[in-house]
Amino acid sequence: MEREFTELLFQNQGIVHKICNLYFNNRVEKEDYQQELIIQLWKAFPSFNKQSKFSTWMYRVCLNAAIDIIRKEKSQPQLVKIENYEANKIPDKDTVKNSQQEQLYHAINKLSDIDKAIITLYLDEFSYKEIADIIGITESNTGVKINRIKSQILKSFENGK
Repeated sequence: MEREFTELLFQNQGIVHKICNLYFNNRVEKEDYQQELIIQLWKAFPSFNKQSKFSTWMYRVCLNAAIDIIRKEKSQPQLVKIENYEANKIPDKDTVKNSQQEQLYHAINKLSDIDKAIITLYLDEFSYKEIADIIGITESNTGVKINRIKSQILKSFENGK
């Protein structure tokens, strides 16, 4: 079981990275939460019944785990971090992106947690049905939400923000 999990995780590791990039802000946080998502995947792996693709199941588990982490953090008292602002601006070679991609990520980060999940799945070319199954909404509602999200992102691009 461990070998199968490790192989599937390796083949789909981009999913964990993508969700962490969308839901968590700084590099240290992303690394911590990547580990947390992998732990949640391992705990949930016995429930993977192979009725859907592993990547679909993995998205569902990771998205739910990320949203749970955010909810827990919002319920905690907020601490003010005193950091060297410039140090956080130094990109590592894996996170350097062109300006349009940065603008897209910025626009996506402004979306609600559910809308982030929906557009991420859409950009990864999941079908409306697969997205609906992962998120837990109807297929027609998925289409409506995707169109609204696209409009929001386009407005963000037009405004240059």
